[in-house]
Amino acid sequence: MDASAWIYILLTLITVGLGLWVDNRDYVGGYIRGGRASGTQPGWDWQQARNGVAIIAIYCLMAGVSACRIAVGNDYWVYRDNFKLIAQGRYVSSELGFNVIVKWMQEIFGYDNYLPVFALFSLVTVFFFVKALHDQGRYFAFSLYLLMTGGYYFNSLNSVRYYLALAMALYSMKYVLRGAYGKFILWILAGALFHKSVLLVIPVYMAARLLAAAPLKKWHYVAGGTFVFTLIFGQNYYREVIFYFYPYYRDSMFDSGELSYANIAKCFCVLALSVICYRCSLKEDLSNRFYFFLNLFGLIVYCCGSFIPEVSRVGYYMIIAQVFLIPGVLAGMKKGWFAGICKAGVIAAFGIYFGMLLRDMYAVDVRLLPYLNWIFN
Repeated sequence: MDASAWIYILLTLITVGLGLWVDNRDYVGGYIRGGRASGTQPGWDWQQARNGVAIIAIYCLMAGVSACRIAVGNDYWVYRDNFKLIAQGRYVSSELGFNVIVKWMQEIFGYDNYLPVFALFSLVTVFFFVKALHDQGRYFAFSLYLLMTGGYYFNSLNSVRYYLALAMALYSMKYVLRGAYGKFILWILAGALFHKSVLLVIPVYMAARLLAAAPLKKWHYVAGGTFVFTLIFGQNYYREVIFYFYPYYRDSMFDSGELSYANIAKCFCVLALSVICYRCSLKEDLSNRFYFFLNLFGLIVYCCGSFIPEVSRVGYYMIIAQVFLIPGVLAGMKKGWFAGICKAGVIAAFGIYFGMLLRDMYAVDVRLLPYLNWIFN
């Protein structure tokens, strides 16, 4: 690794260190239920003020590294070319909301002035990631550690439109948990203006919420088994639906049919940990049960959906819930040696995964390293 990799390592260490100042446990329930509507008193107390200062610092660091990048990501110059085509009024395959904002930004800053465009999308994407952790992360530092080492933040330096939609999907989970489905759908429709794949979370998240709130019956298992059966034997039908919306994926480099063994392993281990901790962490906790079902859905997609081009993008909409599920499950465990081993194991496993990500960031189809920025480079 070159010296610039230390920017990512230090960013992770510093932001997680700042996250240790955040204690959200007494407030997340109110944030999810909706503030005054849940009886939460208006105004901030000392702890919320301290949380706010730390979270603002975290946001500035993460947004700064992302917004100041230049030539980082394998699609950076592809986006730059698309910005020029959009400004010229020519056809590009990106969604309406993205095109309108890109054209507006170039009218303000000038044709082919692409740095402010990347910066704007960075600021908004990081905002939704951090806001989601603030509103739903009872154990903020742990959730932030998983977000960083799991690669979600660093991968957002690539695939600009997709990761903005993913961050908005993560933020919108609180509306599903609240039962405010109208607001949830509006946020997802807003996200679809930047990447229409996010529309799939509407049925997925609502199904996870219904399963989390209801005692499971035989017909639930029959319906689930039927769906898995269709994934295995109805692949051609699903592919035709996918290629209707994304025709350029057919027979492309993304249509490889490969299994993501790393994500299967992550989902399976989290599932096993959740089952072990079912009574203490899941049985009576609606939020954890919701995140649990999203992880289960992600495992099914990764195991049975290799026929889906860019299957990881589909799976990420579900398994990103692990940033809330894992800390919630571990927190419910009875204190002792076993709980300590589980927590240390999760921290070590994600640390190793992060190291592997850093190594792979030099690949030509990733190119997140070396890190360059327009201030010094």
